[in-house]
Amino acid sequence: MKFSHLFALVLLTLSTSSFAQTIKGTNYQSPYCGCCKEWVKHMEDNGFELDVVYKEDLTPIKIELGLRPEYTSCHTAEIEGYTFEGHVPADEVKRFLDKKPARMIGLAVAGMPMGSPGMEYDDQKDPYEVLAFDENGKTMVWSTHNQ
Repeated sequence: MKFSHLFALVLLTLSTSSFAQTIKGTNYQSPYCGCCKEWVKHMEDNGFELDVVYKEDLTPIKIELGLRPEYTSCHTAEIEGYTFEGHVPADEVKRFLDKKPARMIGLAVAGMPMGSPGMEYDDQKDPYEVLAFDENGKTMVWSTHNQ
């Protein structure tokens, strides 16, 4: 095999594997929220490709996806059939998608804690939990951050 053919094959393999690693989904957010845009950028920087859908009222989407008011935030993503609410770190989303825990339908970070992805400001880092939740609204702590 000629070196040029081998080189082309290597490039094709590398480009194909990089496409395979892209995780696609949809993020629903307000057209006016800057931190939502920052979270999408965080996700894109970590191998996700999110279509952004701007909505004035996200409540119907949140209800349809099984989110309880006590763990809602400013944006809601659907990725591979799961729901990710708020400023969930990309590595936690990847870990959830890899594990696909029984009965759980998604992850949520309630509110907008400083220091979470998209909520970076100076060196402020509030402690927060990432919750896994099921279709009945029951939660478990998936991970903790900035403790």
